Amino acid sequence: MFLPDLIPADLSLSLVLALLATAFASGLGRGFSGFGSALIFMPLASAMIGAKAASPLMLIIEVIAAIGLVPGAARIANRREVALMVIGSLVGVPLGALFLLYADPLTVRWLIVGLIVPLLALMMAGWRYRGRATSPLTIAVGAVAGFFGGVAQVSGPPIVMYWLRDAATPAVIRASVILYFAASDLILIVSYLIGGLFTMQIVGLAVITGPMFAIGLWGGAHMFGLASEATFRRACYAMIAVSAFISLPLFDGWLR
Repeated sequence: MFLPDLIPADLSLSLVLALLATAFASGLGRGFSGFGSALIFMPLASAMIGAKAASPLMLIIEVIAAIGLVPGAARIANRREVALMVIGSLVGVPLGALFLLYADPLTVRWLIVGLIVPLLALMMAGWRYRGRATSPLTIAVGAVAGFFGGVAQVSGPPIVMYWLRDAATPAVIRASVILYFAASDLILIVSYLIGGLFTMQIVGLAVITGPMFAIGLWGGAHMFGLASEATFRRACYAMIAVSAFISLPLFDGWLR
């Protein structure tokens, strides 16, 4: 079986090229800012190939890109809070996957934009949780993040804004996020397998988009330091905003 046989027949060359460009842009954003890959990729990819294909595709790319980071992160992460969040994700992720699987595709796309725009606004405003951490609250945050991840791979912002509440060092926060992603991705993989969301066409798209994401990731990481961190974050925010706007169903005639 050749690679062209793995790519959905209804995807034109221009659409495949647009998907490659989206993967590159999402990797670039992740590389120079440390976040935002799914926030950039999911709205546009969902508009091009549908959320049921875009979400498992993003999952495959993210898992491959991040797998090497897990051993180091596990040594310094806040393992207790990560475990509590994962308990919540055991509920949230399957619910999100069920919504992705059975909801109307157009409704799913509107929901993705409806999730991303408020999260982007909160990140740009610098909002973070200021209260006291409790076990039930941490589990609840994990459930919400899991649902967001199950639908659109955007579980990161809720947990980051929650973990920025205290004076923990950035290295611990980053390690905790990486470890949480690793655990929640396992739940996502099982949920998506049960739901039949992984297909040979998705694997074929991962084979061609994954390298573009990696190139963007590498390029973005090497761009870091050429300007201030604030500048790179603003650039990533702008990319997320443009992606969300262009992906609105109002522009389907342009993207498809």
